[in-house]
Amino acid sequence: MRESKARPRSDVHAREGGTASARALRASRIPEARGQQQGHHSVSAMEPQPSVRTEPEPGMFHPAGRRDALCERDEQEKLSGVVKRVHRKLRRKYIEVGDFDKIWREHCEDEQTLNEYAFAMKSLADNHWAKKCDGEGRIEWCRSVCQEYFMDGGMKKMLEKDAKAVKHAAAASGTPLNPDSSQPSLSFRNDKLRLLDVGSCFNPFLKFDEFLTVGIDIVPAVESVYKCDFLNLQLQRPLQLASDALNAFLRQLRDPIETLPGQLFHVVVFSLLLSYFPSPYQRWLCCKKAHELLTLHGLLLIITPDSSHQGRHALMMRSWRVAIESLGFRRYKYVKFSHMHMLAFRKVSITTSSDLVSHNYPEMLYIPQDFGTLDEDDAFRDSCQPARSDSEDEQLARSFTELPEASYDSDSGESQSGSAPFHELEDPILLYS
Repeated sequence: MRESKARPRSDVHAREGGTASARALRASRIPEARGQQQGHHSVSAMEPQPSVRTEPEPGMFHPAGRRDALCERDEQEKLSGVVKRVHRKLRRKYIEVGDFDKIWREHCEDEQTLNEYAFAMKSLADNHWAKKCDGEGRIEWCRSVCQEYFMDGGMKKMLEKDAKAVKHAAAASGTPLNPDSSQPSLSFRNDKLRLLDVGSCFNPFLKFDEFLTVGIDIVPAVESVYKCDFLNLQLQRPLQLASDALNAFLRQLRDPIETLPGQLFHVVVFSLLLSYFPSPYQRWLCCKKAHELLTLHGLLLIITPDSSHQGRHALMMRSWRVAIESLGFRRYKYVKFSHMHMLAFRKVSITTSSDLVSHNYPEMLYIPQDFGTLDEDDAFRDSCQPARSDSEDEQLARSFTELPEASYDSDSGESQSGSAPFHELEDPILLYS
């Protein structure tokens, strides 16, 4: 065995110091080498960390971006204020005077207010609502419902359900069936759908090739929209013409429109229209007129604003459904977006009952502002409501069966079982009115 010689302490310290220095140097280089192998740079803990530059999201921190966002918000609030002031003015006059015909006539003669309103609505639709709508947006939703119903078999499916229901009812009552030989045309792929857009403002459906669109408004914002007061529109007897002749008739309409033949359109759209009127009776008249203008099995599409959560105005939506179905409609679709209700009704009968007003159906087309429970400024967002009574809670609980989870087909078997007779005297809000 070799003898190990003792080293001087100074030499040991020197070697240990050198070894420690080498280890520290190697340790400082290892992360750097590893970082280079991984495609990024690392530094030792003793060195100052370099600042890492990241690109901010557009408009988040840049002063100009903040200014643009603030300007856009201010512009939207200003335009919304114009719309809300017009609505408030109409409601206030209706409460004070009570004569809606007089109020509406004066309103239609106030060209300055109407022009400001038309400009505000078009600017909101072009520059603000189009950027912030949820899902497909109200115009695209209307288009997709028409596509599904007229072109993708929706109407055929509903007619088959209607026939099955009639057959079961006849079997239960023991009455013989009367075969209906008049079946509607189910082919629309080679023909345009005649669409009436009431309160059109800027004619948003004109860009779609599948529609032959007639947009009407009391003050049009664009030249393609006809001037027309829908409440005072006079209806004539239906034209007994072929489809291509009816299309030619619509293409030759003259401005302003004061009369139209009945049963002319496949689709009637009320986009943000009904809440414009301060009287439930006027909303009901609009729906009645839409029924007369639609062909049998045509669609009435209604969009009305509401930023509340889905269940808050469930009772109101059920009341609307009963009132509109009393005119000869059946609800086809219902969906609640973040800021609006979207409803589709199909026309299932040519005529309406002659005893509608006495059943208080017009008053069932109410909105919260009719009772002063919701200020116009809060019409598009959630706000506090007074506590409900026990009877209201019970009624509201029953009405939750009406709510959709997503797109809702009220012609389904489930929804029909939920269509129990609903009398206006059971509605506490209508009792209050």
